[in-house]
Order: sequence, then C-alpha cells, then structure tokens
Amino acid sequence: MPSLVRDIPAAPSAIAMMHFSNRLTFETDCSDVYASQQAGDLDFVLVDVRGPAAYAQGHVPGAINIPHRLMTADSMRQYPKDSLFVVYCAGPHCNGANRAALKLATLEFPVKEMLGGITGWLDEGLSLSTEAPRESGSALSCAC
Repeated sequence: MPSLVRDIPAAPSAIAMMHFSNRLTFETDCSDVYASQQAGDLDFVLVDVRGPAAYAQGHVPGAINIPHRLMTADSMRQYPKDSLFVVYCAGPHCNGANRAALKLATLEFPVKEMLGGITGWLDEGLSLSTEAPRESGSALSCAC
C-alpha cells in the first residue's frame, strides 16, 4: 500500500515544470524582495495593501500604503502601465494581497504577490518600519 504522499501520483515532470514556473510569474517571496532592496534593484513598487492604521503600526521598509479598496483606475493613474507591483498583506491567513493583485491585473498592471506578507517578513528575521503610534488602544486589524 502506498504512503499518503504517493496515494495521489505526482504530476509528470513536464506538467510540474509548467505549474511551478507559472507560480513564479505570480509570486515572489520576502527574501527576494529584501535581497533586491539591498542590491538597489528597485524595479518594482512594493505595496502594503492593509489599512493605514496597520501600515503605521509596522510595514516592510520601502513599501507604500495603498489599501486594496482604494485601487481604482483613477487612483492608479499616476503609475506607468509597465510598473510592476509587488503586493502584500498581513500574511497567509489574509486574502487582501490576492484582492489587490486581482484589482491591479484588472487595471492591466503587472503584479506579483509577496508570499507570507508581514508574517513571512518577520519569520525571515527582517525588521519592520514604523510610523507614529496609533492613538487608539483597540485591537489592530489589517482592515482588508
């Protein structure tokens, strides 16, 4: 009897190659974003898609804040259509980055999701940038 791993056979190599190469066209990771920043290879716009309060509490250095709900043709008009956006949210438990990526793709911008979001960034041992502390003592939500 095969193990649970082999219970469903692996895809043929050609199909696996297509699948994994396709994933890389949609995704990047925290380590690659950080390495690109350190090398000065800033050929992308890094966007924290959480609400302003979550962004102010801590965000990836160099990221701008555009909550996905505010991504419209009008608000994104300032960016050339060939601008590559890398979007992230709170982490793998949140679909805010997916929502933002869908909006940007609908607006015909190239886009990738930074896997892991804030959670992944911290898991890599990387630091967040912060702004003024929040005035409210209430729980912090990503506001996606």
